[in-house]
Amino acid sequence: MQKITPLRVGFDFGNGKNTIYPVVLTDENETILIDCGYPRFLPYMESAAGEEGIDLARLTHIVITHHDFDHIGALAAVKRKYPHISIIASEDDVKYINGREKSLRLRQAEALYEKLPEEEKPGALNFQKLLGSVEGVNVDLTVKDGDTFSWLGGTDIIATPGHMPGHISIYIKAYKTLISGDALVIENGELEIANPNYTLDMSGAKNSIKKLLDYDIEKIICYHGGEYTGDIKASLHKLSNT
Repeated sequence: MQKITPLRVGFDFGNGKNTIYPVVLTDENETILIDCGYPRFLPYMESAAGEEGIDLARLTHIVITHHDFDHIGALAAVKRKYPHISIIASEDDVKYINGREKSLRLRQAEALYEKLPEEEKPGALNFQKLLGSVEGVNVDLTVKDGDTFSWLGGTDIIATPGHMPGHISIYIKAYKTLISGDALVIENGELEIANPNYTLDMSGAKNSIKKLLDYDIEKIICYHGGEYTGDIKASLHKLSNT
């Protein structure tokens, strides 16, 4: 049976309820998780998967769209508990995921620190500690733009840099479905580019959205926001030209 299942992973860090949407792809041979939540989120991931009748022990692969801490935070815990799972990520992100180089998000946070008002610095230091707490994990398979897998009858890897330089999105051809990671988010029911404060190259992000116009997309699943099935072409045109 072939299925695309967005997981609803709910949480509250003390500033209100929130939800992320990792995605599970299932077919006759493989079960693939795309992104895996914040640090210490393995129990949340297992619970959300269980609500959909999915046992994470049956995963064959995890695809990481990019190395932000809310996408790879639980990766080390998942790999420890389920060591058979193969980790897939873009060639450009490997050195950050395995910990050989400091994450770009942590570098950004450190560079901004001295410019902050004094009252914001304690919170900023805590954020840096959280970013630095993410454990490195070896990547088993690297991918690049245009790589394809047989999953669900044919799945393409699309390089979508901007939010992060190594960002990838996943397109499932038979289902005309794009899993966008943070290349796109949903805010107030509309597609948007991720928060400019966390998008390292806004021009690159817009170019990536232009690139998506070449694909026949009927549904987009955003890590932040869930499913979007509105006028996708019009929304992508608008965002790429804003």
